[in-house]
Amino acid sequence: MLQMNIYEEFVHWLDDLLENNDMPEETKAFCFNLYEESEEEHIYAVQLVATCEFDPDDKEGEWACEEVWSCEENIFTVDTSDEDDTGREHAQVLIKEMTEEYLKNGKYSDIIKGAEGVAIGFVDGDLELVS
Repeated sequence: MLQMNIYEEFVHWLDDLLENNDMPEETKAFCFNLYEESEEEHIYAVQLVATCEFDPDDKEGEWACEEVWSCEENIFTVDTSDEDDTGREHAQVLIKEMTEEYLKNGKYSDIIKGAEGVAIGFVDGDLELVS
């Protein structure tokens, strides 16, 4: 279940990223890269990238390395310390839920939905396609 305060911050972050950024014409997909913050076990970082490649069958996400745009250091962080589960899997589920909600109702969701694919995953793990 989405925590509205985290989701509202996520929406604000995505709106700010997408509002004034024209994505390159060669954009085929978007990937929400997830990272564990090294200092805190329950803090996770999210980075949005656009890629010029997309392969829905490549779960390892080699295509996601073909960046044509990145939010660079404009990273969104999620603190799961208030959650029952603070692990990586839970963080990915939470961020995936927020992404899916944004794709349904987000102000600039058409930019992301216009791509061939959208994925989410930890940079050292497999990617999961987002509906």
